[in-house]
Amino acid sequence: MQAWVIGNWKQNPATSDDVDVLLNDLCAAISDIEQVSKDSSARCQLMIAPSLVHLAAVSSRLKATSVLCAGQDVSAHSASTGAYTGECSAQQVVDAGATWTILGHSERRQYHQESNDTLLQKMTHALTQGLGVVFCIGETQAQYDGNQTLTVIDNQLAVVKAFIAEQPELIDSLPTCLIIAYEPVWAIGTGKVPTVTEVSATHQHIKQTLAGFADSLSTMTVLYGGSVNANNANSFAADPMIDGALVGGASLKADSFLTIATAFSQASI
Repeated sequence: MQAWVIGNWKQNPATSDDVDVLLNDLCAAISDIEQVSKDSSARCQLMIAPSLVHLAAVSSRLKATSVLCAGQDVSAHSASTGAYTGECSAQQVVDAGATWTILGHSERRQYHQESNDTLLQKMTHALTQGLGVVFCIGETQAQYDGNQTLTVIDNQLAVVKAFIAEQPELIDSLPTCLIIAYEPVWAIGTGKVPTVTEVSATHQHIKQTLAGFADSLSTMTVLYGGSVNANNANSFAADPMIDGALVGGASLKADSFLTIATAFSQASI
C-alpha cells in the first residue's frame, strides 16, 4: 500500500515571505526524496495543508511537483456560496488549488465545538465537490486514562457510517478519496507519544471497524499523527498497520519533513 505523509501547517508561517522560504526548502527536499529511488513517489505521497490565506499561492507553486495541496477545513453551511461571513466552501477550496482537505482535527473539535452532525455536513460537501478528505479522530488524555480510546474512536467513525448511509453510491470510491488520521489529542504537539504497539492496535481496530461498514473499505488508509518527528518516524513506518503520518510542527522544517517522508518511503519498499 502507498504511504502518505501529510504536513499540516496549521496557522503557520506568519508571512508570505516565510512561506516562500519554506517552499524553497521543501522543493529542494523533494528532489532529495526522489533520489532515494526512481519509484519513490509511487511509495510515498506527500501533501501539504497550508493556512487558507496561503492556499492558492502554495498550490500554484506545488503544481510542478508531485506534492499535493490540501485545505485545513471547509464550511458546513454550503458546498458552494452563501451569506456565511468568514466561511470558505469546498468549491472555493478546490478553486484555490486544493485536491484534499483536513476535517475533524481535534483543534477544530475543541475550539469550534464541531459535532458529528457538523462533520457529516463538511464531509458531504467536500466529497461531492471532488475534494478528498483526511478525517481526524482521536481521544483526549482523560479518555485515554479511562480506557475509552476505542469507544471514542467508534463514536467519531460514526460520521463515516452516516455518510455511507446517505451517499451509498460513493462507497466504492471512498478508499481513494478518504483517509483516516488517528491523532490522540494528548500527543499532539506535547512530545508525549504512545507506543508503536498501542498505535498499531488502534489502527487495526479502525481498519476492522471501517471494513464492517462496507467490504470496499477494507483497504482504507490510516495515518498516525501526534508528535511524529524525525527521531521516531522509522519506528512508526516499520509497522504494517501504520500507512503514513499526519505531521504538525515537524512539517514546518523541510529537513525534518524529508526525514519522515523518507522513513515511510523506504519502509514501503
